[in-house]
Amino acid sequence: MKTIYHAAGSRGFADHGWLKSNHTFSFANYYNRDRMHFGVLRVINDDFVDKGKGFGTHPHNDMEIISLPLEGELEHRDSMGNGSIIRQGDVQVMSAGTGITHSEFNARQDQPVKFLQIWVFPREKGVKPRYDQVRIADLAKPNDFQQIVSPNPDGDGVWIHQDAWFHLANFDKGVTKEYDVKKKGNGVYLFVIRGKAKVSTQTLNERDGYGIWDIGGFTLEALEDSEILLMEVPMELP
Repeated sequence: MKTIYHAAGSRGFADHGWLKSNHTFSFANYYNRDRMHFGVLRVINDDFVDKGKGFGTHPHNDMEIISLPLEGELEHRDSMGNGSIIRQGDVQVMSAGTGITHSEFNARQDQPVKFLQIWVFPREKGVKPRYDQVRIADLAKPNDFQQIVSPNPDGDGVWIHQDAWFHLANFDKGVTKEYDVKKKGNGVYLFVIRGKAKVSTQTLNERDGYGIWDIGGFTLEALEDSEILLMEVPMELP
């Protein structure tokens, strides 16, 4: 078993006034050669966007981009003609593939929006760009692992071009549950959205991250009422 622990306070931080962002891995002006990625998991940005503000139109290619709103409403527009608002309880995916442009704005003038943006390297380059969003709150599984991302177009949540599975764990204090790795060679990166949890001997507080690999499974224990994102990804880059 191999592990790596990233305390919440050790993340990179950017304050642009309208945008405050914590970076688990190197991103933009934050560079740490020891924190470039976890397997094919390239970016975890924990973003706060002020009222009515947002990211102007910008390009992406050859990346699977997942957005998970935590509070408020995020408006999305892209070069494929999609225009939508995603809210807490939704999950959004863009397969950038051969290239897309998009913008993201806080859809509200009276409250900020908070969301996680996660980038995953795809298993193949040059795929046709695509967009999807799914309401996951309606299928929530209290005290169980709820799948929100997978490689299977017919699976729960959204799908991506990678052998990766994301689950949300909304656990009451004291709940203990075993997670089994779905594909040999994959690792799991846990991110505590709220609460406090424990994996093996490692205690994880709010916004802490913890990677674990070379293992078939592990036990997750909620030390408080908690919401935890588990991201199982291949550890070898494509």
